[in-house]
Amino acid sequence: MANGTLRASSQRLKTAVHRSNASLTEGMLERLFTFAFKGLVYPQIWEDPDVDMRALKLAPHSRMITIASGGCNVLSYLTADPQEIIAVDLNRAHVALTRLKLAAAQKLPGYESFYRFFGEADEKANVGAYERFLRDEIDADTRSYWEGRDLAGWGRKRITLFSRDLYHHGLLGYFIGVGHFIAKLYGIDPAHMVKTRSLDEQRSFFDTALAPLFDKRLVRWATSKKMSLYGLGIPPAQYEALAGGGDMAGVLRARLEKLACDFPMSENYFAWQAFSRGYAPGGSTRTVSTGPAGPLPPYLRAEHFDAIRDRADRVSVVNRSFTERLAEEDGASLDAYVLLDAQDWMTDAQLNAVWSEITRTARPGARVVFRTAAEPSLLPGRVADETLDRWDYHEAESLELGRQDRSSIYGGFHLYSFKG
Repeated sequence: MANGTLRASSQRLKTAVHRSNASLTEGMLERLFTFAFKGLVYPQIWEDPDVDMRALKLAPHSRMITIASGGCNVLSYLTADPQEIIAVDLNRAHVALTRLKLAAAQKLPGYESFYRFFGEADEKANVGAYERFLRDEIDADTRSYWEGRDLAGWGRKRITLFSRDLYHHGLLGYFIGVGHFIAKLYGIDPAHMVKTRSLDEQRSFFDTALAPLFDKRLVRWATSKKMSLYGLGIPPAQYEALAGGGDMAGVLRARLEKLACDFPMSENYFAWQAFSRGYAPGGSTRTVSTGPAGPLPPYLRAEHFDAIRDRADRVSVVNRSFTERLAEEDGASLDAYVLLDAQDWMTDAQLNAVWSEITRTARPGARVVFRTAAEPSLLPGRVADETLDRWDYHEAESLELGRQDRSSIYGGFHLYSFKG
């Protein structure tokens, strides 16, 4: 990847995260987060795309913009058949991963090879498939990223992650791995959760094995440090919002309780990732008969593969901020916006800038969804009244959709629609 591209990507991330002087403790923490966030963070995105699609009501005419993250959501939204998806991300690794997924959907021989690449992501054959089918089909920056080397891989090319279990890597993969290691120090194997056969058994395992871990001195000490949640992609400012002035160990216990107890394991691929560090064995053989939740992200389910392959060229992926990319759009030209949890990072000035562009580019009836670490929407009192007054907040629907979100790590899910 060209040095100019790297510098631009780094500067955008600094602008998003850095709020304090580097000489202050908070400023140093922000710069450590920026350093960590330059690499791969999310091998799998941790927002539920099925919930997003229920909220957004995408139609064949819909033009939408979303933060890419691991790209699972971007490809999953294609199952709703929108006209166009603009994907943006400040992290060049996420841009490269999303572009690779799109190229793979179009260029790999079929569903089996696609699932092996991204569903299992742990076979040497995937590297061979990259060399044969993808290397010459991707852009130069994406190829440079995947053929580059970094210290985390002991000098191996990044593309070899797909032969070494992608989901054990990235900041999130390492964070989950550390959580498993600490649990095992106390004699608990979180993977036993995926052996449960009912919600009652899930509840029993959580109450007797997992919940007591959050009272351990080591866990309470570790989670009291802001750096402890960098593996979840949570910068210092978002840590404060998540804690809400309370005990972080207690907050994390409550979020894990929802993940462990509110949805059957047979329907929650987020729980499989958290407790077994991968998808359910045999997931690729499941079909639509398993129900709309299913054991896999929508983009990895066999019944959606042909549609995703046909529609992949509707997606553009850029290493830009949300506000930057919106500034390039005409007025009243977009129908759907997905901000993930990015607003938790923003200053008031940044919030007003992005909502000014959202309002300018929104068509009547356009919908915006986002998540927050804390439960309430963070917009009232921070975004100018003259902007926010043009939007309806769907409070009851937001609460219900938040309850349906299987990823379970956020405090709030929020849906706004444009009055026009």
